Amino acid sequence: MAATRTKTAPAAAKPAAKAASGKAASGKAGAAKTSGKMSGKTALLTRDQELAAYREMLLIRRFEEKAGQMYGMGLIGGFCHLYIGQEAVVVGMQMASKQGDQVITGYRDHGHMLATGMSANGVMAELTGRRGGYSRGKGGSMHMFSAEKHFYGGHGIVGAQVSLGTGLAFANRYRGNDNVSLTYFGDGAANQGQVYESFNMAALWKLPVIYIIENNRYAMGTAVTRASAQTDFSKRGLSFNIPGEQVDGMDIRETYAAGLRAMEWCRAGKGPYILEMQTYRYRGHSMSDPAKYRSKDEVQKMRTEHDPIEQVRERLLKDWKVSEDELKAIDASVRDIVAESAEFATNDPEPDPSELWTDILK
Repeated sequence: MAATRTKTAPAAAKPAAKAASGKAASGKAGAAKTSGKMSGKTALLTRDQELAAYREMLLIRRFEEKAGQMYGMGLIGGFCHLYIGQEAVVVGMQMASKQGDQVITGYRDHGHMLATGMSANGVMAELTGRRGGYSRGKGGSMHMFSAEKHFYGGHGIVGAQVSLGTGLAFANRYRGNDNVSLTYFGDGAANQGQVYESFNMAALWKLPVIYIIENNRYAMGTAVTRASAQTDFSKRGLSFNIPGEQVDGMDIRETYAAGLRAMEWCRAGKGPYILEMQTYRYRGHSMSDPAKYRSKDEVQKMRTEHDPIEQVRERLLKDWKVSEDELKAIDASVRDIVAESAEFATNDPEPDPSELWTDILK
């Protein structure tokens, strides 16, 4: 089955030929529980959904800004990959998901944790290596998990999560439930060999997995046009008969609508689905990356014309007549959550040395 393109998006990619199968279904979960209406391929969100999406994306944005600040102060060590600019991808998918669906991703993972409902305190404490972190201070930025929230990491090996996410889908199929594995990876990881082994297995056994390729255009620092022979990542599953589509990953309405279509496809027992989310990261690949491979004008243009949070903010003000004071109150409450998490992560004790001997398989 061929791929489809939902909307002209900022990332450089060629449009695909045919529409993917699968009709939109009502979605629950994530930040907003109310079902949205579908207009063509774009979801028309309700006022409550727009407000919920605004808050969730703003929480991720403010959290990541604080994490970047704390990294600069030396409070966070090791690697730190920020999700600033890509917030609409995971928030839209969580809005379309239901309780029990699993999430697994790579190392740009803080946003995914927050979107699944994991505590800001626990995430920030793990970043600073404290006892109250989700991995008790032993995992750091790239290695956090929450069975309660069905979040399976956080993985530092490029592309490793794709095989694991396929395994989660196999478990769903084996158990006979209707849960879907949301497996995230980037444009750089899309060229890894194990990705295609996973595609083959998922298609062969019709596993309920959505492969969400977050195409932020530069992988670790090389433009997709210089690193990938096929820059339309929605077509990467064609040889395995996996349908796919390109999505404007900077627009919450588009990511939510695409999530609904993909969820319905998987829950109907039709097998895997690919969503290429065309998005953009405003910061470097990691905190140590000066991002000299792109111009400041390019980044500013994306911020000005495509920012996912500003798009929602404008609709709330113009279409839903939400007051500036109400939006300021949301921002203030989010800042309070982030400030509390930073305070907790700074003052929580470091793990006892005896923790070195826990969580080890013998």
